Formats: sequence, C-alpha cells, structure tokens
Amino acid sequence: MGNLIKVLTRDIDHNAAHFFLDFENAQPSESEKDVYNQVNVVLKDAEGILDDLQSYRGAGLEIREAIQHATDEKLQEKAWGAVVPLVGKLKKFYEFSQRLGGFPLSSFPRDTAGEAALRGLLGALTSTPYSPTQHLEREQALAKQFAEILHFTLRFDELKMTNPAIQNDFSYYRRTLSRMRINNVPAEGENEVNNELANRMSLFYAEATPMLKTLSDATTKFVSENKNLPIENTTDCLSTMASVCRVMLETPEYRSRFTNEETVSFCLRVMVGVIILYDHVHPVGAFAKTSKIDMKGCIKVLKEQPPNSVEGLLNALRYTTKHLNDETTSKQIKAMLQ
Repeated sequence: MGNLIKVLTRDIDHNAAHFFLDFENAQPSESEKDVYNQVNVVLKDAEGILDDLQSYRGAGLEIREAIQHATDEKLQEKAWGAVVPLVGKLKKFYEFSQRLGGFPLSSFPRDTAGEAALRGLLGALTSTPYSPTQHLEREQALAKQFAEILHFTLRFDELKMTNPAIQNDFSYYRRTLSRMRINNVPAEGENEVNNELANRMSLFYAEATPMLKTLSDATTKFVSENKNLPIENTTDCLSTMASVCRVMLETPEYRSRFTNEETVSFCLRVMVGVIILYDHVHPVGAFAKTSKIDMKGCIKVLKEQPPNSVEGLLNALRYTTKHLNDETTSKQIKAMLQ
C-alpha cells in the first residue's frame, strides 16, 4: 500500500510542473543562503571561462612551422613559447570542471566551497520530505544556479567541439615534453602540468563533451554515495526541471514574463541539459516509455524555434545521449530527431 501511494504521489508530482521558475530574478531565502553562497564561489568564474574558451585561437601556425623545420631551433622555441601559455589556459578549464563537479584535485589546494558546487545543489534539491516540484518552487535561487551550471556545461562543450586547436595544442605539448625529458632538456612550463595531471587532462579533452561527462559522473557519484536517498529523488528532480522548462516555453502566459530575450535560449539549453543528464543517470534513460520526461513535447518545443538557434541542441540530443538508439526508444522519437 505504501508503495502504491508513493507511485501515485510521484505521478501527481510529475504532472505538477505548471509553475513559473524565475530564472531571471530568483534570490536566495535564508535557508538557501549557505549552499547558494558556496555555489556562487564557483559560478562567478564561469563567464570568464567561457570568454577565454571563445577567444582560444591555438598555436596551429607555430606548430606547423616547427614540425616542417624540425632542425630549426628558433622555430621550435617559438612553437613551445606559443603553446605553454595556452596549456595554462587548458589547465584552468580542466580545474574548473573539477570544482564544478565537486572532485578534489591533488594538483591544487582543496577548495571546500568548490567541492560543494554540484553535489551541494543536488543534496539541497533532492532531500526529504519535499518532492522535486516542491523543492524547485520553494528553492528557486538554487534551481536557478543548477540551471546556470547546465547552461554553462552545454555552452562549454559546444565551443570545445568546434575548436580542434585544443587537442592539437595539447598533443604537441605532450610530445615536446616527452622529447625534452628524453634529451634531459629543462622544460619551461613543465611544473605547470605534471605528468599525472597531463594524463587526466588528456582523458578530459578526448571526450566530445567533456564538461557534460564531468557533470554526469558527479551526479552518478552523488547517487552512489547517498545510499539512503532513493535514485528517484535525483532523477525526478531532473525530469521535473525538464518539464518546468518545457511548460514555461510552450505557455504564452509564462513566456511573456521573460524580460530578457536570452532567457528563451537559456531555458532551451537547460531543458536539453537535464534531459541528457537524466539519460546518463537513470537506469533506462530519458527515451523509454516509462521515462518521466515528455520527450516528444520537448523535441516539439525545440523544433518550433528558429532552426539555426537550436541545431546544436538537437545535435546534443542526437549524439551525447546514452539511450536514444535503444530498442525501447519509439520510432516516432527517433524520426523526430533524424
């Protein structure tokens, strides 16, 4: 009987996403402030990270010249001088991903505020006795921060995917470093990225969507570390967030309350971000019939936007989800995403 009530109330909660989540103006209440302030320490650096990534041009020309004239020491020095500061930037991006996901790094001092970012939010938004809808309605400032993390994640990965210079620069750096070690040449900048950190960074940048991988790993880790918390608390929080975004986008009354035109694209990106996260964390994913996410409704909302503004988001659903090609995914959903 208890389980039946649980199933029924969860279903009621699933249909209760009809409320306005104020992504533009939500301010923390007293009870939210501790977590909010901790997360803010990390989030205040997010915009700078995106600006740095957007302006990342790479050292392709210097590297090509150095490779073509392997005996010209001046060109080797020039290429190395161009790559070292860029690798410093790549290190900064990687370290930020770890602060966001909440993984302590041995390469820099333990950042207790940073470690609390995603997992602090998940803890606050999934705790009992409130349902996901009640949490998102009551704790709008924390919901907004969670949305900002997702928005940042998708934006970072979009920029990284369209910039092949990142992996080229890092590969050249590692090859040159190995050669310097073999020849016992002191490598300026080696202290910046030691071998252990270089290995971790290499795995990070090898991912098509490295920031999303960090987030889904952190969410999965949060679920496995909190054995007393049913996984549904986390996945229902994600599916409710997707529903809230979809409802706000397709309801003229809610949409008319956005004062900033950027809020629509913010909402779309957050909706796609939670769908992908749900698909990675939930055992059967976002596309199965039993999924708590109205995938057809979400895809329909995306397709109603100007095509050039959402193609990247549709591609994110096509290529970075885990269960789209499962047999349990309906042909209709697959056709909608073709």
